[in-house]
Amino acid sequence: MENTLFIALSRQTTLRREMSTIANNLANMNTTGFKGEKTMFVEHLIKSKDGDKILGTKLSYARDIAQYRNTMDGPVQNTGNPLDVAIHGDGYFTVETEQGTRYTRNGNFTINSEGQLTTKGGNPILSATGAPFFFGPTDTNIHIAGDGTVSTSNGELGKLEVVTFENNQKLMKVANGLYTSKDDPQPAETTAIVQGALEGSNVVPMLEMTRMIEVQRSYQSAANLVSKEDQRLKSLLSVISRGV
Repeated sequence: MENTLFIALSRQTTLRREMSTIANNLANMNTTGFKGEKTMFVEHLIKSKDGDKILGTKLSYARDIAQYRNTMDGPVQNTGNPLDVAIHGDGYFTVETEQGTRYTRNGNFTINSEGQLTTKGGNPILSATGAPFFFGPTDTNIHIAGDGTVSTSNGELGKLEVVTFENNQKLMKVANGLYTSKDDPQPAETTAIVQGALEGSNVVPMLEMTRMIEVQRSYQSAANLVSKEDQRLKSLLSVISRGV
């Protein structure tokens, strides 16, 4: 008798986690370089304890097994700022942090008081040689070419290290739009760099709102089923108690 409640509860639990994912997507729809996520579900079959049947009854539960990231490019938005850089194609900028090397799609860079090229969070941007970029007082007319080569009026300073991974879904999110990976990165061969622009979030608000409405309706439907089943069990127990 309790199987219906357990199955409905499993569905409600997965829907609640999916709603959290949608809410996070919407909260980051204006975050530079953000990649939307979705929840992956499977049908989880369990053999019931059915004494009347040799093989028993298969109970179908809902189970969310993972989240996967939409790795498609977000829209490129021109800013006119020479330190803003967008990646077109598969790739990540390499960033040095106190916790080790990290990766990001957010090309909203700045130059700190020491003349070092960093993220807005103060983490140095690394070149293809693994060294940070430093600009002197006379380095004007900063130019970043399509292949990532950084140059000024005084000449070339190096090339941005842009890398890719065999499976981008294995990248793990950390704070401030950064990712970490246990896999070794590879040089991004087909990536193009766009100076004076930023990659926007690839979240489509209208689609996320539609998903949110669908999830909310499914959750309410499961809640109604739980409520009806609860009332049915109470009525059954009431009948049984009167007959004793």
